[in-house]
Amino acid sequence: MHTWALTVIAGGVAVALLYYGRALFITTAVALILALILEPLVGVGIRLRMPRSLATFVVCLLGTLAVYFAGLVAWTPLANLSSAAPALRENVAALVSRVTTRVQAVEDTVGHLVAPEVKQQAPPPPPQPAPPRARSGKQTAPPVLPSNPIALPSNPIQEVRIHEDGSALAGFVFARLGSVYEFVLMASFIPFLVFFMLSWRDHFYRSFLRFFDGPERIAAARSLEGIAEMARAFVVGNFLIGILLALLSWIAFTVIQVPYPLLAGASSGFLSLVPYVGVAAALVPPFVAILASGTSTSSLLVAALIVLAFHLTAMNVLYPKLVGARVHLNPLVVTVSLMFWGFLWDAPGLLLAIPLTAGIKAVCDSVSALRPYGRFLGD
Repeated sequence: MHTWALTVIAGGVAVALLYYGRALFITTAVALILALILEPLVGVGIRLRMPRSLATFVVCLLGTLAVYFAGLVAWTPLANLSSAAPALRENVAALVSRVTTRVQAVEDTVGHLVAPEVKQQAPPPPPQPAPPRARSGKQTAPPVLPSNPIALPSNPIQEVRIHEDGSALAGFVFARLGSVYEFVLMASFIPFLVFFMLSWRDHFYRSFLRFFDGPERIAAARSLEGIAEMARAFVVGNFLIGILLALLSWIAFTVIQVPYPLLAGASSGFLSLVPYVGVAAALVPPFVAILASGTSTSSLLVAALIVLAFHLTAMNVLYPKLVGARVHLNPLVVTVSLMFWGFLWDAPGLLLAIPLTAGIKAVCDSVSALRPYGRFLGD
């Protein structure tokens, strides 16, 4: 009983640390996954007789240049979309108005069919009392207001509401600015973390194994190898599927004449891989492009069918072969892990939930005492 109590307390402390230290843990997890992905490229440089530090620098430089050029390619269509923001608002308002009108018409039709309207004659208006008359029998005239009345004082309640609304708006803006600043600050550490994790990889590996002796050291080495293999398989598999979806979406959007097909196709293809909300997220780029340019709204339905077809094909055909064969997590564990990490880390938690849970399973499979938990998590 005492052991279980300590376990529960330790679990609660760990969850609290993960929740309140989310910025630190998310940044470290992203950097670690990127380092595991780039490690084979660093190994290629080492085989070419390059020192590990130089090979790491070259790989990180090439990765940074790739991100930079991708941003340059996306900058022009993004600038055009930002300039078309007023047209986007008008088209969205018009689309919402048309949809609302049609829904209201359907509701009225169903209402007439289910409960036909019963016309009732309106009651006559009550008789109005006669105006008072003076003793002389003449009607008294209403008082005449002055032509330039004195302005009434402003409503203090309205002024307080305006002040409160302004304070709430300012607080919302400052809160969002703080989140953006925290995101930019933590993201700026990722390249340095990746570089040091790759360049000092051998030192960290040997130092970590020295914490264990005998069979435990072998189990720790197997755990590290399992985590690295799983992370590479998961991220590389998702990347290949995203590239394929982006290419197919680009071609399809070009055929149906969606504006900015390269940007819409690339973003839609990669957003389709987001767990559970991938279809809804993948619909946003083509819809925004179509509504911002004023293209016929019939293209919305065609684009939605294309995105749905690509998503279902990728998740049911490509994903099990490229990713599912290496992860080996059952659907219930995947769903619970998405809920748990999404609660702790919001959107980044949804993206990191599966690799983190698969890493835990790799550790359980490598340690003999934890293998029952690994079988429970597996498929």
